[in-house]
Amino acid sequence: MRLLVVEDDLLIARSLDNALTPLGNIVEAFTHCAEAGAALRQGGFDLVLLDLGLPDGDGLTLLEAMRERGDTTPVLILTARDGVEDRVRGLDLGADDYLAKPFSIAELEARVRALLRRSQQRSDNQLRLGPLCFDLASGRVTLDEIPLELPRRELLLLEGLLSQAGDIAPREMLEGRLFGFGEVGSNALEVYVSRLRKRLQGSGLRIRTFRGLGYRLEEERA
Repeated sequence: MRLLVVEDDLLIARSLDNALTPLGNIVEAFTHCAEAGAALRQGGFDLVLLDLGLPDGDGLTLLEAMRERGDTTPVLILTARDGVEDRVRGLDLGADDYLAKPFSIAELEARVRALLRRSQQRSDNQLRLGPLCFDLASGRVTLDEIPLELPRRELLLLEGLLSQAGDIAPREMLEGRLFGFGEVGSNALEVYVSRLRKRLQGSGLRIRTFRGLGYRLEEERA
């Protein structure tokens, strides 16, 4: 999953990265509201971990702006403010969960998993389509119960397609997962789609192209 961390304490931000990246997540961290807001407007994130006391404003302002423009990305607030009023205001503005500092990494990981399951309407930590299974907790992929070893960007592409299985995964979302906010060549995404298609040959699954829109991972019809 692609996670956005908005935290101005570099030690905490690094700890979050160290805890969540090995679980197969892509973690992008920002220290200011303005930078994080720009990243969110580009889209493609699965979860936001949001501090409230930031150098250029209150994280709740960022949260409010997200919800006003219809951005339903789950938000987990991480803050040293532990007053009931602060929690109530954050939840009323659209936060999905609240974790007060200091917190245990184990509890943080559990809450992140729970929010991701809820947002994707899953009952466990796995994405499935036909013979394909992606375990989000371990980053392990199996095809017909046989481990499928994938390079990092192909793994990110598969995750993005599986998270939208049956629906079109927008091109911009997939590019954001694979390449972040850097310059992206005109056919860079197609290269990885082509590689993943070859790996899925004969599996009963296909990646269908919708020109100008994106790609859809689907089961082939008999």
